Amino acid sequence: MATRQNMKVWVIAALKSLGGKGWPKDVAQYIWFHYETELKKSGSLLYTWQYDVRWAAQSLRNEGVLKPVYGRRDLPWEIA
Repeated sequence: MATRQNMKVWVIAALKSLGGKGWPKDVAQYIWFHYETELKKSGSLLYTWQYDVRWAAQSLRNEGVLKPVYGRRDLPWEIA
């Protein structure tokens, strides 16, 4: 069953498939396409997963895995 922690792995997988950077909507589309079944089986995560993806991105930024965006919304997510 999918958990919030899976989101970090899925965000990295999505960004790698997008050439190392991508917009949140593209990351979400990748996750839905590849992990829809897991999300549907995850219970309440099905209703929060897009929020959880953003949480995962911020957590990855805090860990230095993703480049910082300094609160800007006009920059794609990018692997550091």
